[in-house]
Amino acid sequence: MKSYDNIKLEKGLYTTGKSFTQALEQEDPSENYIGTQLEGLDAYERQLKRFGIRVNGANSDSIEKFFKTSDSAALFPEYISRAVNLGIEEFNDVSKIVATTTLIDGMDYRTIASIPTDEEKELAVVNEGAFIPETKVRTQENLVKLHKRGRMLTASYEAIRFQRLDLFTVTLKQIGAHIARSQLSDAINVLVNGDGNNNPCQKYSLEGDSITYADLINFWGKFQPYTLNTIIASPKALTQILKLSEFRDAYTGLDFHSTGKLVTPFGAQLINCADVEDGAVIGLDKNFALEKVQAGEVMTEFDKLIDRQLERAAITTTAGFAKIFDKASAQLN
Repeated sequence: MKSYDNIKLEKGLYTTGKSFTQALEQEDPSENYIGTQLEGLDAYERQLKRFGIRVNGANSDSIEKFFKTSDSAALFPEYISRAVNLGIEEFNDVSKIVATTTLIDGMDYRTIASIPTDEEKELAVVNEGAFIPETKVRTQENLVKLHKRGRMLTASYEAIRFQRLDLFTVTLKQIGAHIARSQLSDAINVLVNGDGNNNPCQKYSLEGDSITYADLINFWGKFQPYTLNTIIASPKALTQILKLSEFRDAYTGLDFHSTGKLVTPFGAQLINCADVEDGAVIGLDKNFALEKVQAGEVMTEFDKLIDRQLERAAITTTAGFAKIFDKASAQLN
């Protein structure tokens, strides 16, 4: 059995068709460390310990610590990817609106669809020997459109070599936040306009010039048999909602002031997004409306990063969205 402190680290670990950590785990399985002081660390974290690299906290090491040896330099692209992923997770409103995430290896993906009729939605009594109603599931006609999102990391190694990793992580997390916001924009576009399979959302009109509580209640009532549990609102619409007297009741107001979470009086979570049409809101049942399709993990140009050629190193991720049930989302404006 190989020990974590004699694993040969090289660029080839980034070209196995798996993530760097998955490739490391194959060489150095975490299950071998159950009951030891290293239990709870994954294969990558054990390598950080091997080379004494501290990436967090006030006493974190400088960037140059990664480049003390050729082996430790191979850990740097994975550090970049993890920091960017951390930013995606911390600033990710997409996770609040997708029912499921599908990971794929290639660039072509065709999702499935089930469009039941009103009759099929009813769970009718089936008499003995009678025909059991069908729910038809089929593949969609068009492929899911995938978009590459990312940033170009531009910095000379000489300029950043002495910077603390904790501070550099903040910069990388901001890249992740940008990717998350871009993906939210892609998701909203699919919710409103469809995924290319003739499935735009139903649109309803306000009774007046601004959103009223009656508008929201009527909107909520149109979602049966689904549940309106998430509302994505433009800043203008969100301001109107927050000013409603019903929103300022004691319980709802207390929850907002204590947690910062925006929840409507009928339980739907509010998300503020400038990509929504001005003055409009998008409502959805987050359990049935949207599928996220992701091609691999966050990708970094590992060759450049390992060789300290940071002048133009791309950090990207590729993902797209598909509608699951058309009636599980709608727009009010």
